[in-house]
Amino acid sequence: MRYFFSTGEPSGELLAVALAGEIRALDPEATFEGIGSTRMREAGFALWRDNQGWASIGPIAAIPRIPKLLHAMYRTAARLAKRPPDLVVLVDFGAFNLRLAKTLRARRYAGPILDALPPSAWTDNEKAARAVAAVAVPLTAFRRQQAFYRRLGLPVAYFGHPLAPGYAARARRPAPPPDGGTVALLPGSRTGEITRLLPRLLEAYRLLRATRPALRAVVAAADDASERTIRALARRAGMGELPVVRGSAAATADADAAWIASGTAVLEAVLSGVPTIALYALAPVLLPLAKRLMRSPWITLPNLVLDDAVIPELLQDAATPAMLAYVMDQTLRDPSYQYDAFERLRAELGPDDALRSWAAFAVSLALAGKAG
Repeated sequence: MRYFFSTGEPSGELLAVALAGEIRALDPEATFEGIGSTRMREAGFALWRDNQGWASIGPIAAIPRIPKLLHAMYRTAARLAKRPPDLVVLVDFGAFNLRLAKTLRARRYAGPILDALPPSAWTDNEKAARAVAAVAVPLTAFRRQQAFYRRLGLPVAYFGHPLAPGYAARARRPAPPPDGGTVALLPGSRTGEITRLLPRLLEAYRLLRATRPALRAVVAAADDASERTIRALARRAGMGELPVVRGSAAATADADAAWIASGTAVLEAVLSGVPTIALYALAPVLLPLAKRLMRSPWITLPNLVLDDAVIPELLQDAATPAMLAYVMDQTLRDPSYQYDAFERLRAELGPDDALRSWAAFAVSLALAGKAG
């Protein structure tokens, strides 16, 4: 059968590739098409469009991209309607993907549409939930969102978090020597994130080395563009010698702890057993909107899932170099409180066969659509 995946950023691609791999095990002759980038291309997807540069931070930053994204969405909908696949899978990237699903239904597209990771998992947005359920089959990775949909009387599928079992937690590490250790700096993948967060992290590292002179650091870059921005900022800070590696896994592999821009990388690090300090800083103009949307005192997935502040979050004005250095020092001295939480988080994210269950559900939808 033919499967079409629509993604808008690297985290969505990661799930698309993992899910496609499991679908192949159940449907060996499956073919995959979609909107993605390098990961999906390398996994054998026939890409209709490359999504590099599509992601943005907040609605204001997205405004310049709207004409391009609308054009891509309408062209994609027209092509799907003309030659329908057996299943359309929307992965996160709600503003684009929900509009794509609505446009397909307006064109009388009758095939199955699976919305994997539907929007508003943590904001209890009834309007968004009803909009998703009206045009697609919602498949959530979180018990909380499943409960919210059910309270509204809406259909929703849940089998656990599909990517959690793929991360093997390393053994607990003792605290590093009081004058040393290794820290990872993960300032995000978007240029805006990097330029706002990396200078703070570099200064925090400089401050921390005053009391830990043997401290080492490594910086993670998501792609070539990110690496260029990181190296330029490091040179400007007089730290051009800092090693820069590709990807969060490479950066955290030998780290005693990590500073990480809030996002999927926080969950990945925690599931891998790496003590983490999360940080984030929005452009000031986006703060009022963010405050209206948030229904929780936390923003990182581990804290949201556990409903507990197990990962320190330093946000906006609290993310000063001095505070980042202080919290990192405390974490390096005693990471045990985070290690204890890692096991609780893994249990809360569901069973180890979640990804296989997601794949089986996707294949069943495709078969049902074919039979219909």
